[in-house]
Amino acid sequence: MKYAILFCAAAMSFAAHAAESADAAQPNTLSAAQQREGWKLLFDGKSTTGWHRYNRKTLSPAWSAADGSLHLDAGRKDQGFQSEGGGDIVYDGVYANFHLKIDWKIAPAGNSGVMFYVQEGPQHEFPWQTGIESQVLDNVAASDAHSTKHMAGDLYDLIACKVETVRPAGEWNHLEIISDHGRFVEKLNGTVVIETTLWDEAWKKLIAGSKFRDMAGFGMFRSGKIALQDHGSDVWFRNIMIRELK
Repeated sequence: MKYAILFCAAAMSFAAHAAESADAAQPNTLSAAQQREGWKLLFDGKSTTGWHRYNRKTLSPAWSAADGSLHLDAGRKDQGFQSEGGGDIVYDGVYANFHLKIDWKIAPAGNSGVMFYVQEGPQHEFPWQTGIESQVLDNVAASDAHSTKHMAGDLYDLIACKVETVRPAGEWNHLEIISDHGRFVEKLNGTVVIETTLWDEAWKKLIAGSKFRDMAGFGMFRSGKIALQDHGSDVWFRNIMIRELK
């Protein structure tokens, strides 16, 4: 009898673990464990709720929820480098210390970005004028390919990845950004590619040596919004989730 009870308990535990693993494997969902840990979905795979165009109140029509992805249709270009009816988009929430996870996929020769600590306001035209960007890129065929500090996973124009782990255009990449009271870690496809300290003197020197040197406050904000870039290329995002750190 004792062994039967132990067997049943083990079977129930295995079944619960299997169910939790299955939940975690579903795109744009949170497992029971993730929910307990405080993760929040920023995209449910079905709607664009919570997202808006930078410095606007609504989302542009070129962005949509399609086939479980937040997709930018860049088939038509405006007079600049972005998509007609597109533009950079921002999530409503403001975050200070956080762990962000996001999957991204870029079209051949494509360019985009994931930005954080973004500030909105009429004094800024684009989110990258205030927020730090993790580059999203086709490292083979994009115009920025092979440019120092402009490759996939680089903190754009600031820090290059220690190792290239990006997958080819058209394949999903898994990005993690951890910003915890100035300690910064970025992982791309499970490998730590950048480690640094934000806001210290060395960080200020990096900004001073970059294209952002004359942008007031760039890279020094300690809270802000998450943004996704329209750089005129089709790009897809999914499994966007965040956990605030104390």
